[in-house]
Amino acid sequence: MRFQWSLLFGLLFAVIIALFAVYNVDSVPVNYVLGTADWPLILVILGSALLGALLSGAVAIYRSFILSRKVKHLEKELGKKEASISALQNEIVVQQEKSLQEVEKLTEVKDENTPN
Repeated sequence: MRFQWSLLFGLLFAVIIALFAVYNVDSVPVNYVLGTADWPLILVILGSALLGALLSGAVAIYRSFILSRKVKHLEKELGKKEASISALQNEIVVQQEKSLQEVEKLTEVKDENTPN
């Protein structure tokens, strides 16, 4: 549903830019570093919108890549920590079993040493 709303807003935005550009067809001077040129305003508007979309898309892709790498790293770290926790839990169980066995031996020795 979210994708559909994003697509709808994107199309609406594109239509608004296109209408704005169609109504502005006059020639305007565009200043470059090395000179100037007269371009139709429609091309300047559409070119600016396209460059803005490409730039924001590139930034979004870069951030997504960085975040996916971070997620993979954190998942790997989580796996290691879960393995460590499980090993420690197993060790606790073993220690508890040993303690139980020692308690049982002590109760047996105590029962043998108590007079009837």
